[in-house]
Amino acid sequence: MASNAAAPFWRAAGMTYITYSNICANLVRNCLKEPYKTEAISRERVHFAVSKWAEGKPEKPNVICVSA
Repeated sequence: MASNAAAPFWRAAGMTYITYSNICANLVRNCLKEPYKTEAISRERVHFAVSKWAEGKPEKPNVICVSA
């Protein structure tokens, strides 16, 4: 028997689970002491390359670094 009262609070707050888990991860990272905090924040970055195509061939890729 499941009831609506047992629904997760993040869903009741109108958040997705991804948003909730990102908030929790940020809180944990901010609670860490150095040097662990710096290491955890550095792993948060994302690198990817974007290539435009012209005449069926890729042009020089642009490497993009995104940090949250």
